[in-house]
Amino acid sequence: MPKTPRGFFWYELITTDVKAAEAFYSAVVGWRGEAFGGQFTNYIVMNAADRGTAGIMEIPDEAKAMGEGPTWLGYIRSDDVDAAVESLKQAGGKVYRAPEDIPEVGRFAVVADPQGVAFMLMTPNGPDQPPVAAGTPGHIGWHELLAVDDKSAFDFYAGQFGWTKGDAMDMGEMGTYQLVAWGGEPAGAIMAKPAYLPAPYWQFYFNVPALDAAIATVKAQGGTLLFEPMEVPGGSWIVQGKDPQGAIFALLAPKR
Repeated sequence: MPKTPRGFFWYELITTDVKAAEAFYSAVVGWRGEAFGGQFTNYIVMNAADRGTAGIMEIPDEAKAMGEGPTWLGYIRSDDVDAAVESLKQAGGKVYRAPEDIPEVGRFAVVADPQGVAFMLMTPNGPDQPPVAAGTPGHIGWHELLAVDDKSAFDFYAGQFGWTKGDAMDMGEMGTYQLVAWGGEPAGAIMAKPAYLPAPYWQFYFNVPALDAAIATVKAQGGTLLFEPMEVPGGSWIVQGKDPQGAIFALLAPKR
């Protein structure tokens, strides 16, 4: 039986300075930070308007022990985290943190695909939030996997989460940019990582109203650009950068 498509629905920055990161992304993306409360007083929920879209927390001790630095990670929704973890292991994935419950939040696990790209699985408590319109400021507008082997990476995510292929764009020496969807229109893409990148990773693009203004704020807040702004098919603009603590992020805007 075909799997019900499941994709990313929450995003989390693990970092060395939560307050500094909160200030940076509030200025750049327009988020409003709010302490989660309860036993998670050091977890900051970043809100777009009246809805949480991401979280910021200190790098967990077990991640520090593995040499993990500041990085953005994504959560993929799962109907049954325990079953999903077993399926992932059978498909060659890795488990960094076995399934466990977070009171009042849901059941989660920290895992990686067969090429070592980390992400989380979660069965959240409560109903799904309604979708937002594409391009809504403060939400995640695109997901991009830079893989060691793009073809086997797609096969893994398709097999585990029911993803499907959209259009494929020939990028010359850079290979194929394969659009992917988890129900509905494409929400991201998979491509082979350039040789200069030391490891594969998921990159998440945050929606902002205008790119040049956001870039000016990135620089004013101590961030740096990794590449110059680029126009992409459809007329939108993107840029990739690094925050003051060293986490890589990307921005997506409908105009310069």
